[in-house]
Amino acid sequence: MEKKARFTIIDAALIPLLGAGCLWLSLRAGEGLGYRWNWQAIPGYLFSFDGQAGGFVPNLIMQGFLTTLKLSFWAMIPATLLGLVMALFRTSPRLFRRMVGRSYVELVRNLPPLVLVFIFYYFISDRILASLGLEGWVRGLPPGIQGVVGAVYAPPEQFSLFTTALLALALYEGAYIAEIIRAGILSVGKGQREAALALGLSRRSAVRHVIFPQALPRILPPLAGQLVSTIKDSAIVSVISIQELTFQGMEVMSATYLTFEIWITVAALYFILTFSLSFLIGRFEAALSRKGA
Repeated sequence: MEKKARFTIIDAALIPLLGAGCLWLSLRAGEGLGYRWNWQAIPGYLFSFDGQAGGFVPNLIMQGFLTTLKLSFWAMIPATLLGLVMALFRTSPRLFRRMVGRSYVELVRNLPPLVLVFIFYYFISDRILASLGLEGWVRGLPPGIQGVVGAVYAPPEQFSLFTTALLALALYEGAYIAEIIRAGILSVGKGQREAALALGLSRRSAVRHVIFPQALPRILPPLAGQLVSTIKDSAIVSVISIQELTFQGMEVMSATYLTFEIWITVAALYFILTFSLSFLIGRFEAALSRKGA
């Protein structure tokens, strides 16, 4: 029987010591660099009062935080679909499909994500999406619909650029998702597939009704963990001026010179988001374990 973690006296002593150490380091950094802390300015960059709205609205840093959420959410959808297709290709008995799946995974996983983002920026955004006229189409929508599109996806002036970043991030994450799904499929015993085929099921039906239902509980926890990685990897698209959390942090820092305050705030927001998701994923895995038991 698994033992539950307990909060001990040692833990109670280490927590204030750790806090005191962090405080001492911050004070030493301020004294050594001659840096003057100005935390009072940070809340104004999180939320600002809007008289027309009649309340507080997200300001630059919080706007970047919301953009990071939207980018990560929308990128995971095509990344999961692409990863599923490539995982099935990699486990296919047909040589051509296995070659396509392996080529995709090996190529993407061995390329720096920054290079991938720049390739998509200069080719997809400047050539393909510009020729499709997506931004013009969005600008032609009624104002109410434009507001909805801006709230759930991206504003019209950022539509093509946001889509480019989304596709680049989805392509990169899809390679890792493909390996997660492939490992889950291969973890199911070979006898299960052979038994399904012996009963007269086609290979497609065997994968759909026999293999995949058994692999799914093993796939979901690492797949959920990949979502956390997607949130952290989304910071790379700041190099093409996507106004997500890292980009907005750089903009505010360059305007105010509040270097430590801004980046500590940005780090805290990333930590809150990823830690919350990790906690939910842990609860989800525990629920799966209890169900399996």
